[in-house]
Amino acid sequence: MSDSDLLNERIAVVTGATAGIGRAVARSLASQGASVVVNGRRADRLEALVAKIESTGGRALAVAGDAADQSVIDAMLDGAKTAFGREADLVVINAGRGLAGSVLTSDPAQWESMYEINVMAAARMLRSAGERLVGQCPEHDPVAKPRDIVVMGSNVGRHISPFSSLYGSSKFAVGALAEATRREIGPRGVRVTLIAPGIVLSEFQEMAGYNDELVEGFKEKFAPLLLPDDVARLVTFVVSQPAGVHACDIVIRSTRQDYP
Repeated sequence: MSDSDLLNERIAVVTGATAGIGRAVARSLASQGASVVVNGRRADRLEALVAKIESTGGRALAVAGDAADQSVIDAMLDGAKTAFGREADLVVINAGRGLAGSVLTSDPAQWESMYEINVMAAARMLRSAGERLVGQCPEHDPVAKPRDIVVMGSNVGRHISPFSSLYGSSKFAVGALAEATRREIGPRGVRVTLIAPGIVLSEFQEMAGYNDELVEGFKEKFAPLLLPDDVARLVTFVVSQPAGVHACDIVIRSTRQDYP
């Protein structure tokens, strides 16, 4: 198998794929031969991503919509089977958003919507994908082939920061869900991996409401910052391991980012 077809028998679903880490992950998986269902709310960006993947010989399907909506989750998983001939065996739960500020300073009007996409969407996809992936694993040989759920956490869900505490608490919850699900379905042949990035320079900062001074401070203190492609390489590495090998709980930071 060449370096460009490590995943040529895999069918992937990637949520939050219209920008940033999700887009980079979808392109990376496709570049290694995976067929990819991509999801996000901005249909025009999804279609552009599909066109980009197909222009380089890959296969992709766009499913636009809110990743917290169960009907959209079902459409992603059903779409993989319809478009590519069988159930997805690689699901990347990436959709989410940030929120600037602490318990005292962040906008409480945004708390519930952030938890809905960061936590509830992840829980619904973990359940739906987990049920389907477990169903693919033969009891006599559960690790006959790799089956993966990758959950995008954050290092502030592990190393608590008082300055992004509502967002960090949502990622703390996501980490708990990922680890609990790993312990539940790992013995049945499904790898559940939590990846917790440090600061990744993307549109995330603007969408979270981080001001320019804060972002420039990150750049000055921790440069060079991570980029989405750095995280995408890690995701691709994890899911490319033999079925009996699991890198399950990973923090990735820029070299100079000491904390969080």
